[in-house]
Amino acid sequence: MRKKTRSILEELQNYRNYDPDFMIEGSATNILESVVNLMNRVNKQYGPDTSMKIEKKFINALRTGDTDKFSRSLKRIIKETKNDDPK
Repeated sequence: MRKKTRSILEELQNYRNYDPDFMIEGSATNILESVVNLMNRVNKQYGPDTSMKIEKKFINALRTGDTDKFSRSLKRIIKETKNDDPK
């Protein structure tokens, strides 16, 4: 048990010595999986037209790096969707 604990601690200490390419690949994979999950949730929550608008705004935000603009656009799209769909 003691040796196992020590190896875990050594692993944590050596964490920063990992290959940066490996770390980038891991981060990119996690981000892509999150985006796929997000887009699936958007598709389930909103209709095809609204989902397409949100996806376009998301891709544009990635391209420009402007997260604030995406947030404003998303709020506006959702507000328009709620106004068009009275319950």
